[in-house]
Amino acid sequence: MPPADRLRHSSAEVVNTVRAGVEDVVGEIKPLLRGWLHLGSVPLAVAAGVVLIVLSPSVASRVGSAVFMVAAVLLFTVSALYHTRTWSERTHLLLQRFDHANIFLLIAGSYTPFALLLLPAADARVLLTIVWGGALLGVAIKVLWAGGPRWLYLSVYLALGWAAVFWLDEFAASAQVPVLVLMIVGGALYSLGGLVYGFKRPDPSPQWFGFHEVFHSLTIVAFAAHYVGVSLATYSLR
Repeated sequence: MPPADRLRHSSAEVVNTVRAGVEDVVGEIKPLLRGWLHLGSVPLAVAAGVVLIVLSPSVASRVGSAVFMVAAVLLFTVSALYHTRTWSERTHLLLQRFDHANIFLLIAGSYTPFALLLLPAADARVLLTIVWGGALLGVAIKVLWAGGPRWLYLSVYLALGWAAVFWLDEFAASAQVPVLVLMIVGGALYSLGGLVYGFKRPDPSPQWFGFHEVFHSLTIVAFAAHYVGVSLATYSLR
C-alpha cells in the first residue's frame, strides 16, 4: 500500500475509534430516561392540538391554536429524536442546534393564542412582534453560535418568557382569573426549567433522571398549563 493510502487508512481508523469512544461515553453518562418524556408527549400534543383547533370558534382562535400546537409538537419531536438514540457526529450537532432553538419557538407559540384571544388587536401585534423577534434572535444564537455562552442563551430565554408583564393589565382586564393564573404558572415553570438547565441543578439521578430530565419535565408541565389556559380562553368564546 502506498504511503499516502496508508496514512489515509490510519487517519480513518483513528477517527472511527475516537467517534466510537465518544459514543460509548455519551451512552454511559446519558440518563436512561433522556428524551423519553418528550417522546411520550408527542402523540398527546398532537391529539390535544387537533381537539383545540376543531373546537376553536373563530379564525383568530384557530390560527393561534395551530401555531401553539405546531411549536409544541416540533419541540417534543426534535427533542425525542435527538435524545433517544445515538447519531453520527454531523447529525448529532444538527439536531442539537434545533433542539436548543425550539424552546424559543414554543415560548413565542405559547404567547400567540393568548395575545390573539385576549388583547386588543394593536397590543397583540406589538407583543407578538416582540416575542417572535426575540424567538428568532434566540434561534439564530443557537443555530449560528452553538458554542455561545450559556448565560446569553438563558438571558434571552428569560427575557422572552416574561415579555408579557408589560401587558399584564390588559391581560387581567380581559382574561378570566384561571386563565391569567395558568399563564403566569406556565411562564414561571418555563423560567424554573431554564434555571435548572443553566445551573444543572438539581440532578437527582444521573443514571436515570438527571437535571436535563427535570428541565424536560418542567417544559411539559408548563406546556400543559398554557394548553389548559388557552383552552379555557377559547371555549369561553363559544
